[in-house]
Amino acid sequence: MLEVFIDTFIDSIKLLPFLFIAYLIMEYLEHKTSDKSKELIKKSGRFGPVLGAILGIFPQCGFGAMAANLYAGRIITMGTLIAIFLSTSDEMLPILISESVSLDIIIKILAIKLIIGIIAGAIIDAIASKLKKQVEENNEIANICKHGHCHCENGSVVKSALKHTVNIFIFISIVSLILNIVIHFVGEDNLSNLILNKPILGPIISSLIGLIPNCASSVIITKLYLSGVINMATMISGLLVNSGVGILVLFKVNKRIKENASIIVLLYTIGVIGGIILQFMGM
Repeated sequence: MLEVFIDTFIDSIKLLPFLFIAYLIMEYLEHKTSDKSKELIKKSGRFGPVLGAILGIFPQCGFGAMAANLYAGRIITMGTLIAIFLSTSDEMLPILISESVSLDIIIKILAIKLIIGIIAGAIIDAIASKLKKQVEENNEIANICKHGHCHCENGSVVKSALKHTVNIFIFISIVSLILNIVIHFVGEDNLSNLILNKPILGPIISSLIGLIPNCASSVIITKLYLSGVINMATMISGLLVNSGVGILVLFKVNKRIKENASIIVLLYTIGVIGGIILQFMGM
């Protein structure tokens, strides 16, 4: 149990720079930019999914959390958020490198996640744009500030960002600790038995595990692949869905519950379908 507490603390600490940067950007926009500039930022998401997917493949558990905050403030589009969630590698890349996995395999995995992220994000933005639901007139960044009770209009940008960061950090730490304790008692072996030798069912269950809002889920899925318990397609399906604590932060900062739920459904659907297609391709 001591190890669970230590791992939770370390994982949470890793998030701090990403959370602070996200809130610093939002606070700066709220304090320093004009309404016209904000609208330009909101509408500049045409190439957002491409950039988001590229940034997401780097090994960083906190990038999904930062993206969730930026989306809640309507700084990035839903398509960009989905692209980041799908491509983010979390702990996968460091584990693959530490296990001396072939560079060709690593590049293939990253490329698949990148391509799926870009395509899915672009399609979602295109549909959202046609439905005219992507951008709203109210000041979403200001709403985030108010919900955080930071009184950002009265303080400095850095001070307000720090208050937001501490608030969300405590929330993430508590929830992550609970999840880590559950995973500790359930055991990785029991999770692997749910997926073993189940071709079509594999991506379905792997994607469910990937939905666990914790970096530990990406570790479990990657280790199962390295142990030969699951194939590459099943691993990718779970890792597509996994976004570290991104989903957790999204529900904390974005008050549109139905919208959050639709994002989860999109992620899960893309992960399962992607995994099944990859299986039929022989991966």
